[in-house]
Amino acid sequence: MNIFSSLLSGPTKQPQVTKQRRGIEIKSEREIEIMRQASKIVATVLKEISQIVKPGMTTADLDAYAERRIRSMGATPSFKGYHGFTGSICSSINNEVVHGIPSAKKVIRAGDVLKVDTGAYYQGFHGDSCITIAVVEVTPESAKLIRVAEEALYKGIEQVKAGAYLLDLAGAIEDHVKSNGFSIVEEFTGHGVGRNLHEEPSVFNFRTREMPNVKLRSGMTLAIEPILNAGSKYTRTLSDKWTAVTVDNAMSAQFEHTVLVTETGYEILTDRSKV
Repeated sequence: MNIFSSLLSGPTKQPQVTKQRRGIEIKSEREIEIMRQASKIVATVLKEISQIVKPGMTTADLDAYAERRIRSMGATPSFKGYHGFTGSICSSINNEVVHGIPSAKKVIRAGDVLKVDTGAYYQGFHGDSCITIAVVEVTPESAKLIRVAEEALYKGIEQVKAGAYLLDLAGAIEDHVKSNGFSIVEEFTGHGVGRNLHEEPSVFNFRTREMPNVKLRSGMTLAIEPILNAGSKYTRTLSDKWTAVTVDNAMSAQFEHTVLVTETGYEILTDRSKV
């Protein structure tokens, strides 16, 4: 979730670059351990949501569940109140790209492509992650979109290690997405994460010369989050000032992990398979 790809700072039509006065922070072992705990909370909540979601529920139901579970594990929702956002999750359905506001009026239906993004603030640090859920049975094209979005995330993560560069992972994501016939949303990027929900550096999902090609160092923590559209890469923001939708009503999918850079590779802090 960057200022944005995952949450919230108000829409813009340029890649949203995270503002952080301290520059790129290198976390200590103690700080990394706290981030592991914050990220485990996020992974737990998202795994549980993926197991309980069903047609007829509302996105407000999921939001209430997420907030209750985050608080029960000793953390607070990172998103709630952030720049005025009212939810503990972003819940975006079908052509909604990011930052969907949970609502009792938004009913989840069979065939929906549901993005759920959430964060937890624990002992001074944040964890951040997003999943896309195929609600019951989706169309073959939607199923492929979801699969490729998750694959693209891991293609990027596989490039992460000390000494690598941000555009290494951006290029891996871009190549996989485009080879499968989908578009990458360029208006929202990944970001650093730690003491602040959004920190330096901005983590692009496509090759660009607009930002320095940052060399990765052990101890950096990144929220990597490719967003794919089945049609046009462009979005527009609804009157609620938050929800971004595709301009052509095409489906959208997103996956995100909080990732630690290590000397030899990476550690996925929000790994749902470990909770």
